[in-house]
Parts: sequence; structure tokens; C-alpha cells
Amino acid sequence: MGKMRVPAAWPERIRALARGELQPVVPRRAATVLLLKDDGHLPVVHMLRRRASMAFAAGAYAFPGGGVDPRDERPVRWAGPALEDWARALGVGPAEAQAVVCAAVRETFEESGVLLAGPDAGTVVADTTGEDWERDRTALVAHDLAFADFLDRRGLVLRTDLLRAFGRWITPEFEERRYDTWFFLAALPAGQRTRDVSGEADRTAWLRLADAVGGYDRGELAMLPPTVSMLRDLLPYGSVAAALDGAAGRDLAPVIATAAVDAAGAVVLTWPGHDEFTFTLAAPGGEAQ
Repeated sequence: MGKMRVPAAWPERIRALARGELQPVVPRRAATVLLLKDDGHLPVVHMLRRRASMAFAAGAYAFPGGGVDPRDERPVRWAGPALEDWARALGVGPAEAQAVVCAAVRETFEESGVLLAGPDAGTVVADTTGEDWERDRTALVAHDLAFADFLDRRGLVLRTDLLRAFGRWITPEFEERRYDTWFFLAALPAGQRTRDVSGEADRTAWLRLADAVGGYDRGELAMLPPTVSMLRDLLPYGSVAAALDGAAGRDLAPVIATAAVDAAGAVVLTWPGHDEFTFTLAAPGGEAQ
């Protein structure tokens, strides 16, 4: 099992929280998408390695995704499950559900060039590599263009039926930057391809699920707990279609780490239901376990 890389600021922040001296930051809503495609007889997943200069999860492998833009709540042409169905599935209100789903599609386009939208409810755009697409993508990244306006101008329908909700994790209360993140699965649309366009990544790759998990377990690939957890949950599936089918009925109750300070002053981190991430930070002068 790979060893978690614990940020240097965590021990004191955790102890300050335990003493009642730290006010938790309100988590920002976010969405991330595991783009999948079949490679031979096994699915592969698109991953990005976050630049070492990033303030959050620097150097870690992750999936395309990011925070919700308030403008993601603007009305869009919608294909797939009704907004009310998405709201029930995600455990939020309709407006918040739309924002999360729109953020998932928007961030995937911004960070990989892949767009889960089409001219109508039964089609998907086949190619997003032209200069005009790139101008729109960079305008979205710069927040100069709202996603709803982008779709409307191009006459596109949001293909929410191509997404499958797969999990929800909330950054621990003691973190300086917190996110309430929904994880989705999606198959790479026919004709489209990922591009190395994310300004937040210094490497992109399609990885077999077992290779990604093995890299983490050997300590070769840094990942946050939700990332490797999503990958482990996908290991049993032998195809993208099977993985998408397997997402039905997933438990979307949020996972959030808890921290307790024991009598010796050591901090014990636990992620409920995910024992592999339990981590002990020794009292000052001791060693972490």
C-alpha cells in the first residue's frame, strides 16, 4: 500500500482544530470526471499530474475537474436524466445539482479538450481540436465565457446521460483549501481525443487501472485518498460499459476524514469506510506511522 504524503501544516492545524482554535473553511463545490476508454480488453483512465507549483495536491495524479462556477447554474439545454433526478442522486437541490453536473462537463473540456455535449440529445460533437474550439476553451478557463453561453452560442445540448455519479468526498475540516467533490464516470466520446491542455498539469496519461493503483501502492505515483479509492473501486470491471453499469446504485454519502488527538498527543486520521488511509501523526518528537 502506498504511503500518504501528509502536508507539513496538517499536525498543528489538526491540534488547533481539536483545541477549538481553528474555524473550518466552508468547502467549495467541485466536480471531477474519470474519463474511460477500452484498450484491448481492459479499460484505461485519463489522469493528470498536478504541477509542483500548485497550492492544492501539488505533484499528485488526479482526474480532470475543478470548482463550480456560480454561472454553472444558468439554464442550459439538457439531455438525459431530469434535473430533479440528478438532484435526488447527488443529494442536493436542483440548482446545485445543475451546477455540479455543468462543472463536471465544463472542467473536463477545460482540462482535457473532451466535451460531453452535442447538437441534439442523441449525438456528441466529434472533434474539438480546431482553433475556434481552442479559443472558446481558453475563454472558459479564463472565466471570460460562461459555460451556458458557450453551449447556447454553439447550439449544443448538455449530454448528462453520458455521466455516471460514482462518489463524493469532502476535504477534511483542518485543510486550508476545502472541496465538496462529486466524482463521475464517462466514456471518451467516439471521434474525440484528450489533449495536454491543462495549465494545472505537467503530465497527462492514459493508464490502466491496475497500473495506476500499482504505481500508488509502490509509492511511485502520488494520489489523494479519493483518487486511489475511485481507481480501486473500478478494478473489478473489465470494460468501460461494465464500469458505467456498475455505477448504478453507488452510495453517494460524502466521505470525510476525521482526526482525533489521543492522550499521548498523537493525531489519528481516519477516513470512514477506507481503513487503508488511516494514518497516525506522532506527538512532537515522535515518528509518524
